[in-house]
Amino acid sequence: MKLVEQAFNDLFPNKNFEDYDLKIKYTDKFKPYNANVRYTRNSLQFNLSKRWRKVSKEIQIGLIQGLMLRIFKDKKSTTNIDLYNSFMRNLHVSIPKTSTDPVLEQSFNKINDKYFFGLIEKPNLKWHDSIRRLGSYEYGSDAISMSKVLENDENLLDYVMYHEILHKKHKFHSKNGRTHHHTREFKEMERKFENNEEMEERIKKLVRQRSRKRVVWF
Repeated sequence: MKLVEQAFNDLFPNKNFEDYDLKIKYTDKFKPYNANVRYTRNSLQFNLSKRWRKVSKEIQIGLIQGLMLRIFKDKKSTTNIDLYNSFMRNLHVSIPKTSTDPVLEQSFNKINDKYFFGLIEKPNLKWHDSIRRLGSYEYGSDAISMSKVLENDENLLDYVMYHEILHKKHKFHSKNGRTHHHTREFKEMERKFENNEEMEERIKKLVRQRSRKRVVWF
């Protein structure tokens, strides 16, 4: 049985697989372990990073089932989805840490020591040029990426770094096929940053000055 067919039949035993045109494509255009699905009428194409080829069939099925649930707007849990979530939460352990920057490393070490007792493993650290996306944490590459707009503001850089370290620490919570990144626990931890409200206002002001687009947190 093909991978996508098995994922579909296990997830939706009451649906007819023959009613849908389901395809899977591995591509090198994605960042490591990224994936998406394109849906047109009854046609679904699952696009997966080539890194997924070397991952077990059971975990890939969980990834595909999670994407299916988004398309069909359904809420379910499966053993395969649980395996996929566990894989993504622990992926950082095996990823080489080869990218860093002295400014980002100084910020990471400062925040790690002050708020996390120095217990967070240093991820890959890099800059990006986006104004809208001030910071992001990428599970598939264990990388914290920061906007260069923060390069000359140490306090704001530290605040966004704290936000992204929280993502690395807490990963995500999954329930009934839905993934939640900004959980109640996450938001409670975020408010523990010194002068949290002031930092939020400064970020909004910074973005208003440079762009009319809203701030995006990842």
